[in-house]
Amino acid sequence: MQRVGVVGAAGRMGRAVCEAVAADPTLDLVAAVDPLHAGSEVREIADVESNLVLAAGPEALTEAGVEVVVDFTVAAAVRTNLAFAAEHGIHAVVGTTGLSDDDLTRIAASFTTSSCLIAANFAIGAVLMMRFAELAAPWFETAEIIELHHDAKVDAPSGTARRTAEQMAAASSDWAADPTTDHVLGGSRGGEGAGGIPIHSVRLRGLFAHQEVLLGTAGQTLSIRHDTYDRTCYMPGVVLAVKRVAERPGLTMGLEALLELG
Repeated sequence: MQRVGVVGAAGRMGRAVCEAVAADPTLDLVAAVDPLHAGSEVREIADVESNLVLAAGPEALTEAGVEVVVDFTVAAAVRTNLAFAAEHGIHAVVGTTGLSDDDLTRIAASFTTSSCLIAANFAIGAVLMMRFAELAAPWFETAEIIELHHDAKVDAPSGTARRTAEQMAAASSDWAADPTTDHVLGGSRGGEGAGGIPIHSVRLRGLFAHQEVLLGTAGQTLSIRHDTYDRTCYMPGVVLAVKRVAERPGLTMGLEALLELG
Protein backbone atom coordinates (compact mmCIF):
# COMPACT_ATOMS: atom_id res chain seq x y z
CA MET A 1 0.00 0.00 0.00
CA GLN A 2 1.11 3.54 -0.76
CA ARG A 3 1.72 5.62 2.37
CA VAL A 4 0.00 9.01 2.07
CA GLY A 5 0.07 12.19 4.12
CA VAL A 6 -2.31 15.16 3.90
CA VAL A 7 -1.29 18.74 4.73
CA GLY A 8 -4.09 21.14 5.64
CA ALA A 9 -6.08 18.10 6.69
CA ALA A 10 -8.67 20.05 8.70
CA GLY A 11 -9.66 22.29 5.78
CA ARG A 12 -12.64 21.43 3.61
CA MET A 13 -10.53 19.99 0.80
CA GLY A 14 -8.14 18.36 3.28
CA ARG A 15 -10.99 16.53 4.99
CA ALA A 16 -12.31 15.29 1.64
CA VAL A 17 -8.82 14.08 0.67
CA CYS A 18 -8.43 12.23 3.97
CA GLU A 19 -11.74 10.47 3.39
CA ALA A 20 -10.88 9.58 -0.24
CA VAL A 21 -7.46 8.20 0.69
CA ALA A 22 -8.87 6.21 3.60
CA ALA A 23 -11.57 4.73 1.35
CA ASP A 24 -9.10 3.46 -1.27
CA PRO A 25 -7.84 -0.07 -0.50
CA THR A 26 -4.47 0.60 -2.16
CA LEU A 27 -3.70 3.75 -0.15
CA ASP A 28 -2.83 4.13 3.52
CA LEU A 29 -3.42 7.44 5.32
CA VAL A 30 -0.47 7.55 7.74
CA ALA A 31 -0.04 11.30 8.45
CA ALA A 32 -2.23 14.38 8.66
CA VAL A 33 -0.84 17.88 9.26
CA ASP A 34 -2.70 21.02 10.29
CA PRO A 35 -1.05 23.43 12.73
CA LEU A 36 -4.36 25.05 13.71
CA HIS A 37 -5.84 21.72 14.80
CA ALA A 38 -2.76 19.88 16.05
CA GLY A 39 -3.60 17.26 18.65
CA SER A 40 -7.09 16.56 17.34
CA GLU A 41 -7.88 13.13 15.94
CA VAL A 42 -8.58 12.88 12.23
CA ARG A 43 -11.87 11.10 12.93
CA GLU A 44 -13.05 14.24 14.75
CA ILE A 45 -12.85 16.34 11.57
CA ALA A 46 -13.40 13.75 8.82
CA ASP A 47 -15.43 10.59 8.22
CA VAL A 48 -12.43 8.35 8.76
CA GLU A 49 -12.07 5.40 11.13
CA SER A 50 -8.58 6.17 12.40
CA ASN A 51 -6.78 7.04 15.61
CA LEU A 52 -4.41 9.26 13.62
CA VAL A 53 -3.69 12.57 15.36
CA LEU A 54 -3.22 15.83 13.46
CA ALA A 55 0.39 17.02 13.63
CA ALA A 56 1.62 20.60 13.80
CA GLY A 57 4.35 20.44 11.13
CA PRO A 58 5.65 18.54 8.10
CA GLU A 59 8.13 16.61 10.23
CA ALA A 60 5.28 14.17 10.83
CA LEU A 61 5.52 13.15 7.17
CA THR A 62 9.00 11.69 7.50
CA GLU A 63 8.25 10.19 10.92
CA ALA A 64 5.34 8.27 9.35
CA GLY A 65 7.30 7.21 6.28
CA VAL A 66 5.01 9.11 3.88
CA GLU A 67 5.64 8.39 0.19
CA VAL A 68 3.17 10.92 -1.27
CA VAL A 69 1.88 14.12 0.37
CA VAL A 70 -1.25 15.96 -0.77
CA ASP A 71 -1.37 19.72 -0.19
CA PHE A 72 -4.46 21.91 -0.67
CA THR A 73 -3.36 24.77 1.58
CA VAL A 74 -2.30 28.28 0.43
CA ALA A 75 0.64 29.42 -1.66
CA ALA A 76 2.73 30.64 1.30
CA ALA A 77 2.40 27.29 3.07
CA VAL A 78 2.91 25.29 -0.13
CA ARG A 79 6.31 26.89 -0.69
CA THR A 80 7.52 25.64 2.68
CA ASN A 81 5.82 22.25 2.47
CA LEU A 82 7.18 21.48 -1.01
CA ALA A 83 10.70 22.46 -0.01
CA PHE A 84 10.43 19.94 2.85
CA ALA A 85 8.98 17.23 0.59
CA ALA A 86 11.67 17.71 -2.06
CA GLU A 87 14.46 17.67 0.54
CA HIS A 88 13.19 14.39 1.97
CA GLY A 89 12.35 12.64 -1.31
CA ILE A 90 8.57 12.70 -0.82
CA HIS A 91 6.32 12.89 -3.89
CA ALA A 92 3.81 15.75 -3.80
CA VAL A 93 0.34 16.40 -5.23
CA VAL A 94 -0.73 20.05 -5.01
CA GLY A 95 -4.09 21.69 -5.67
CA THR A 96 -3.15 25.22 -4.59
CA THR A 97 -3.14 28.11 -7.05
CA GLY A 98 -1.34 31.44 -6.67
CA LEU A 99 2.20 30.15 -7.23
CA SER A 100 4.33 32.48 -9.39
CA ASP A 101 6.53 31.51 -12.33
CA ASP A 102 9.55 31.94 -10.04
CA ASP A 103 7.93 29.58 -7.53
CA LEU A 104 7.41 26.96 -10.22
CA THR A 105 11.00 27.31 -11.42
CA ARG A 106 12.29 26.72 -7.89
CA ILE A 107 9.93 23.81 -7.35
CA ALA A 108 10.97 22.16 -10.62
CA ALA A 109 14.64 22.52 -9.69
CA SER A 110 14.16 21.12 -6.19
CA PHE A 111 12.37 17.88 -7.07
CA THR A 112 15.35 15.81 -8.16
CA THR A 113 14.76 12.60 -6.19
CA SER A 114 10.96 12.74 -6.09
CA SER A 115 8.13 14.12 -8.21
CA CYS A 116 5.55 16.88 -7.89
CA LEU A 117 2.23 17.42 -9.68
CA ILE A 118 0.45 20.77 -9.45
CA ALA A 119 -3.04 21.15 -10.95
CA ALA A 120 -5.48 24.06 -11.08
CA ASN A 121 -8.38 21.61 -11.08
CA PHE A 122 -8.66 17.93 -10.17
CA ALA A 123 -12.18 17.42 -11.53
CA ILE A 124 -11.69 15.17 -14.55
CA GLY A 125 -14.67 16.79 -16.31
CA ALA A 126 -13.06 20.22 -15.90
CA VAL A 127 -9.79 18.97 -17.37
CA LEU A 128 -11.72 17.58 -20.35
CA MET A 129 -13.55 20.91 -20.73
CA MET A 130 -10.22 22.75 -20.95
CA ARG A 131 -8.91 20.26 -23.47
CA PHE A 132 -12.07 20.52 -25.62
CA ALA A 133 -11.76 24.32 -25.59
CA GLU A 134 -8.13 24.03 -26.65
CA LEU A 135 -9.06 21.75 -29.54
CA ALA A 136 -11.85 24.09 -30.66
CA ALA A 137 -9.82 27.31 -30.43
CA PRO A 138 -8.19 27.23 -33.90
CA TRP A 139 -11.61 26.96 -35.55
CA PHE A 140 -13.16 30.06 -33.97
CA GLU A 141 -12.31 33.75 -34.11
CA THR A 142 -13.82 34.94 -30.83
CA ALA A 143 -14.11 33.42 -27.36
CA GLU A 144 -15.11 34.35 -23.83
CA ILE A 145 -14.92 32.47 -20.55
CA ILE A 146 -17.47 32.72 -17.75
CA GLU A 147 -16.54 31.17 -14.41
CA LEU A 148 -19.08 30.97 -11.59
CA HIS A 149 -18.29 30.17 -7.96
CA HIS A 150 -19.73 30.29 -4.47
CA ASP A 151 -19.62 33.57 -2.59
CA ALA A 152 -16.83 32.42 -0.26
CA LYS A 153 -14.24 32.34 -3.05
CA VAL A 154 -12.02 35.40 -2.56
CA ASP A 155 -9.88 35.35 -5.72
CA ALA A 156 -10.99 36.16 -9.26
CA PRO A 157 -10.73 34.95 -11.88
CA SER A 158 -10.31 31.31 -10.95
CA GLY A 159 -7.13 29.39 -11.70
CA THR A 160 -9.12 27.09 -13.98
CA ALA A 161 -10.38 30.03 -16.06
CA ARG A 162 -6.88 31.46 -16.38
CA ARG A 163 -5.48 28.07 -17.35
CA THR A 164 -8.26 27.57 -19.92
CA ALA A 165 -7.42 30.89 -21.59
CA GLU A 166 -3.72 29.98 -21.62
CA GLN A 167 -4.40 26.67 -23.36
CA MET A 168 -6.70 28.30 -25.90
CA ALA A 169 -4.22 31.10 -26.61
CA ALA A 170 -1.44 28.56 -27.10
CA ALA A 171 -3.63 26.71 -29.61
CA SER A 172 -4.51 29.81 -31.64
CA SER A 173 -3.17 33.36 -31.88
CA ASP A 174 -5.78 34.47 -34.43
CA TRP A 175 -8.40 36.14 -32.22
CA ALA A 176 -10.59 39.03 -33.38
CA ALA A 177 -10.20 42.31 -31.53
CA ASP A 178 -12.85 43.36 -29.00
CA PRO A 179 -15.24 45.69 -30.90
CA THR A 180 -16.38 47.50 -27.74
CA THR A 181 -15.50 51.20 -27.79
CA ASP A 182 -17.94 52.60 -25.24
CA HIS A 183 -17.44 51.11 -21.76
CA VAL A 184 -20.47 52.53 -19.99
CA LEU A 185 -19.47 50.65 -16.83
CA GLY A 186 -15.80 49.96 -16.24
CA GLY A 187 -14.95 46.28 -16.20
CA SER A 188 -18.13 45.26 -17.96
CA ARG A 189 -16.11 43.32 -20.55
CA GLY A 190 -14.42 41.27 -17.84
CA GLY A 191 -10.73 40.72 -17.22
CA GLU A 192 -8.27 40.03 -20.02
CA GLY A 193 -6.89 36.52 -20.02
CA ALA A 194 -4.16 35.04 -22.19
CA GLY A 195 -4.56 35.92 -25.87
CA GLY A 196 -6.87 38.77 -24.90
CA ILE A 197 -9.68 36.30 -24.17
CA PRO A 198 -12.19 37.96 -21.80
CA ILE A 199 -12.83 36.20 -18.50
CA HIS A 200 -15.95 37.00 -16.47
CA SER A 201 -16.22 36.02 -12.80
CA VAL A 202 -19.51 35.43 -10.99
CA ARG A 203 -19.66 35.04 -7.18
CA LEU A 204 -23.09 33.93 -6.07
CA ARG A 205 -24.53 32.25 -3.00
CA GLY A 206 -25.87 28.81 -3.88
CA LEU A 207 -23.24 28.01 -6.52
CA PHE A 208 -20.26 25.71 -6.09
CA ALA A 209 -17.86 25.71 -9.09
CA HIS A 210 -18.89 26.11 -12.72
CA GLN A 211 -17.35 27.28 -15.98
CA GLU A 212 -18.59 27.91 -19.50
CA VAL A 213 -16.43 28.57 -22.54
CA LEU A 214 -18.18 30.37 -25.40
CA LEU A 215 -16.63 30.32 -28.89
CA GLY A 216 -18.03 32.04 -31.97
CA THR A 217 -17.37 32.44 -35.66
CA ALA A 218 -19.49 33.34 -38.69
CA GLY A 219 -22.94 31.78 -38.36
CA GLN A 220 -22.22 29.51 -35.39
CA THR A 221 -21.28 29.30 -31.74
CA LEU A 222 -20.02 26.53 -29.50
CA SER A 223 -20.63 26.33 -25.75
CA ILE A 224 -18.56 24.04 -23.53
CA ARG A 225 -19.71 23.91 -19.90
CA HIS A 226 -18.71 22.01 -16.80
CA ASP A 227 -20.56 22.03 -13.47
CA THR A 228 -19.50 20.70 -10.09
CA TYR A 229 -21.73 20.52 -7.02
CA ASP A 230 -19.60 18.99 -4.29
CA ARG A 231 -15.92 18.56 -3.36
CA THR A 232 -16.19 14.83 -3.97
CA CYS A 233 -15.92 15.64 -7.69
CA TYR A 234 -12.20 16.32 -7.21
CA MET A 235 -11.35 13.11 -5.40
CA PRO A 236 -11.03 10.66 -8.34
CA GLY A 237 -8.48 13.05 -9.85
CA VAL A 238 -6.62 13.45 -6.56
CA VAL A 239 -6.46 9.69 -6.03
CA LEU A 240 -5.27 9.20 -9.63
CA ALA A 241 -2.53 11.78 -9.07
CA VAL A 242 -1.43 10.17 -5.80
CA LYS A 243 -1.09 6.80 -7.48
CA ARG A 244 0.73 8.04 -10.58
CA VAL A 245 2.75 11.11 -9.59
CA ALA A 246 5.89 9.00 -9.17
CA GLU A 247 5.77 7.99 -12.84
CA ARG A 248 6.67 11.51 -14.02
CA PRO A 249 10.06 12.80 -12.77
CA GLY A 250 10.35 16.41 -11.65
CA LEU A 251 7.44 18.85 -11.92
CA THR A 252 4.24 18.10 -13.85
CA MET A 253 1.66 20.83 -14.43
CA GLY A 254 -1.96 19.75 -14.80
CA LEU A 255 -3.89 16.53 -14.36
CA GLU A 256 -4.24 16.20 -18.14
CA ALA A 257 -0.73 14.75 -18.30
CA LEU A 258 -2.04 11.67 -16.46
CA LEU A 259 -5.20 11.35 -18.57
CA GLU A 260 -3.17 10.93 -21.77
CA LEU A 261 -5.53 13.13 -23.79
CA GLY A 262 -3.08 13.49 -26.69
